[in-house]
Amino acid sequence: QGTLTLITNERGGIVDDLIVTNTSEDHLYVVSNAGCADKDLAVMRGRAAELRATGSDVHLEVSDNALLALQGPSMARVLQAGLSDDLAKLSFMNSITTTVFGVPGCRVTRCGYTGEDGVEISVPVGQAVELAEQLLGVPDVWPAGLAARDSLRLEAGLCLYGNDIDETTTPAEAGLLWTLGKRRRAAMDFPGATIIMTQVKEKPKRKRVGLTGAGAGMALSCACGKGGVRVASPCSPLCVPTSPGTVTSGCPSPSLGKNIAMGYVEMAHSRAGTALTVEVRKKQHPALITKMPFVPTQYYVAK
Repeated sequence: QGTLTLITNERGGIVDDLIVTNTSEDHLYVVSNAGCADKDLAVMRGRAAELRATGSDVHLEVSDNALLALQGPSMARVLQAGLSDDLAKLSFMNSITTTVFGVPGCRVTRCGYTGEDGVEISVPVGQAVELAEQLLGVPDVWPAGLAARDSLRLEAGLCLYGNDIDETTTPAEAGLLWTLGKRRRAAMDFPGATIIMTQVKEKPKRKRVGLTGAGAGMALSCACGKGGVRVASPCSPLCVPTSPGTVTSGCPSPSLGKNIAMGYVEMAHSRAGTALTVEVRKKQHPALITKMPFVPTQYYVAK
C-alpha cells in the first residue's frame, strides 16, 4: 500500500512530494522527483544516521531501476496480456512485484501523474528499453513526452514540484494537508510542524486554486512561471486589482477546449466562482476560480 507524502523543512516548506509504499518485503519503497533526488537522499541519510545512533536498525538503499509509466483507459487490457497477476485485484496506490512481458523483478504500482487509470513500472535498467519496445509494439500504446503528461496532470489538478509547490510553499497553502495523518498532527514530530499546525488552526494567508479562462492569458503567463493573477471586483474584469496572486501552471486543456491554470491567491478571494484577471505583458485577461480537478479523475478501485 502506498501514499503520497511530503518532506518538509523547518519553515514548513515542501522539500519534495514523493510516493512511499509499505511493501510486503519488509522495506519502504520510495519514489521521489528526479530533480529532488540529491536533496531527498541527504535528508534521508541524515535521518537514518540519527536513528542508528539511537539503536534503530535502519539503512537506505538506492535502486538504479528505470521507471516506465503506462497510462490511460487501455492500460489494464494492454498490461494484463503480459502479466500472470490479475490487475483487476490491484487498486489505485497498491503495488506488486512481478514479471512483466518476460522481464522479472518489476514493481508494478497502480498510480501515475495523469489522473487516468495507469501504472508505473519499476524495471531493471538493463531491460527498460526491451520492455518499452514491447509495450510500444501494441497498437494502442504511444510514446508521450512531458508536455502531454503536463496537460494531463494539470487537468487532474495535480501539483508539479518546482512550479506549484516548493520550499517556500506549505502543505496548508497548497491544499495538501490530507497527506498529514492524525498521529503526525498530534505528535508534531516533523520539520516545520509548529508553522504548519498553526496554519491548520488559523488558515493560511493564501491558497492554491484552479483557474479557467477563454483567452490566451494563462497559457502565456505560465510559460515562464512569472505571470500574475489579480483579483478584480465583480463590476468589471478590468478594474484596478485589489489583491495580487501568482499563476504557477497553465496550458490549453485538450479535453475542455479552453485554458486552465492553477495558482495562489489570498484566502479571502479563493472561493470558486470568483472573477479574476490574469495580467500578461500589461494586458488583462478574464478568468474564473474553478474547483479542481478540471477533468474527473479515473483512478481504479478494485471491487
